[in-house]
Amino acid sequence: MAGHQSPRVQEQRKHLPDGPGVYLFHDDKGKVIYVGKAKSIKKRVGSHFSNPVTRGAVEMTDSIDTVEYLLVASESEALLVEQNFIKQYQPRFNIRLRDDKSYPFIAISMDEEYPRVYFTRERHRRSRMYFGPYSNAKRVRGTLDLLGKVFQFRSCQGPEPGRRTGSPCLDYYIKRCGAPCVEYISRDGYMDSINGVIAFLSGRYREIERDLEEKMHEAARNQEYEQAALERNRLNAVKSLLERQRVANESIGNVDAVAVALHGTDANAQVFQVRDGVLSDRQSFYLANEGERELDEVVEEFVLQYYAEAMSIPPQILVQTPIDPSLGDALGERRGTRVEIRVPERGDKRRILDLAERNAKLALDQEKLKTERGRQQRVDALDGLQAALDLDALPLRIECYDISNLMGTHQVASMVVFEGGAPKKSDYRRFRIRGNEEGVPDDFAAMAEVLGRRIAQWERQADLSPHDPEHDASFATLPNLIVIDGGPGQLSAGVGQLQGFIDRGVTVISLAKRIEEIFRPGVRDPLVLSHDTPELQLLQRVRDEAHRFAITHHRGRRDKAMTTSVLDDLPGVGPTRKRAILKHFGSPEAFLAASREELESVPGLPGKLARELWTSLHKTGI
Repeated sequence: MAGHQSPRVQEQRKHLPDGPGVYLFHDDKGKVIYVGKAKSIKKRVGSHFSNPVTRGAVEMTDSIDTVEYLLVASESEALLVEQNFIKQYQPRFNIRLRDDKSYPFIAISMDEEYPRVYFTRERHRRSRMYFGPYSNAKRVRGTLDLLGKVFQFRSCQGPEPGRRTGSPCLDYYIKRCGAPCVEYISRDGYMDSINGVIAFLSGRYREIERDLEEKMHEAARNQEYEQAALERNRLNAVKSLLERQRVANESIGNVDAVAVALHGTDANAQVFQVRDGVLSDRQSFYLANEGERELDEVVEEFVLQYYAEAMSIPPQILVQTPIDPSLGDALGERRGTRVEIRVPERGDKRRILDLAERNAKLALDQEKLKTERGRQQRVDALDGLQAALDLDALPLRIECYDISNLMGTHQVASMVVFEGGAPKKSDYRRFRIRGNEEGVPDDFAAMAEVLGRRIAQWERQADLSPHDPEHDASFATLPNLIVIDGGPGQLSAGVGQLQGFIDRGVTVISLAKRIEEIFRPGVRDPLVLSHDTPELQLLQRVRDEAHRFAITHHRGRRDKAMTTSVLDDLPGVGPTRKRAILKHFGSPEAFLAASREELESVPGLPGKLARELWTSLHKTGI
């Protein structure tokens, strides 16, 4: 294979420096598609064009329009700069965690007098401690449950512990909380428990065992036998967990084993965290490898991205293949002490790494099987839909329209698109209904308006070049099937606007929710498919997704309108306090219904201002 390069790129390559730094490849739209680092920028950039051995590598070089670079002082600095750029631009051809979701963390609210320990997917408060990221939310919740039994921290929400009743909640009576709200435990005692949680999540298991054993013996010496029994049960729970997860002698210390399996553009990375010989956590991450990079590059990029987010870095990281030694230096700077990255050859460390590698290959195989099964199910659904509706071709592109009209206000419509039986969210569109000037909802007229605008947009797009800034690929594409949420009335309103599509072979139907009847133009009797058929289940998914998309937008507009009319006109309430009020109460309705005492409890809202707001709201009769 050979990569193509434009004259502009050839000219830029001549002026690249022969020194360490970071380089960025941009496509013809200016988007960053790859970020790399190198001892010699000039040589490394040249290697991309001289030997692109995979389809992904050729595709990347063909897409490069400009090359940008940044010189740095050292290789370790280049690694950190590269990581920052990858995080900022999310380049297509770099290794990325394949899901765009936020991975879960365990957080400890150290900024509160009695800290909480809780599950979160956000990581942005400097005053809080975070452990993770974890790949399995269920396992995180299981860990929190065990920690709650052993260390008895509070589960109540808010910066202050307890309830307004002034009595402890059920957690105290079932030995899940020490009840700091009624001072049954001192703050020092409560912080001892929090320090135990931190020690556990940091992998200091021997320290925890010693502390619990010491507390058990101390309670027994003081003839506090109920407390001694409680400490014994805690100790046994911890020991039982650790023994079940022991994978090596405790002399192995603290190590992470990182193993990666590759298959085309997909990859899986496993991280086995071993603390004092105990497998404290096993994490699995699916990676996007669109550039089809080699194993050493994938391992290196994953290690850098993973430990950039990790709360702690172990002194030793085990990998399958040698990688850039400067990565250890960069991680050592972050950890504060030396970090060794090595390929183990024998013993417990080799065995743990082999186990991680087998798990990575198994996870990738299972994911491929799941993908193939899902693909086959989609094909079956499309085949069944073609037969049921007597279509000339497979309905590869399905568009569905829904009108959202909660309480007769802010009427909106949604258009969702499924391609090949799967959602294509980049093509989703929303519409504000223009014809509802008097505020009286008319779903038939709204559907007619939206579908009329849809076909008008398609006609307009036909006159635009794909490179025109106003070109919209979703509106420019002709669907095979249009699904209208509703019965014969909605179908009639839509068909009247879509004759231009129908003349070009587009099929239009409506799906009524009550007994899932399918209505077709010119056919009196509805079509009723069996509920267990993949074709009906596909139509239901499309319709439900359109409804969800419309409702989400509708609620956002309604809440914005309510907060604009209520909160924006209140004295002393700027954007920050507005966010604090909404976060505390959850909705404008709850804010309006709040008592003066509840307003005074809003974090960040001065008591005097809260009282003035309450008076203002009730004086004006809002």
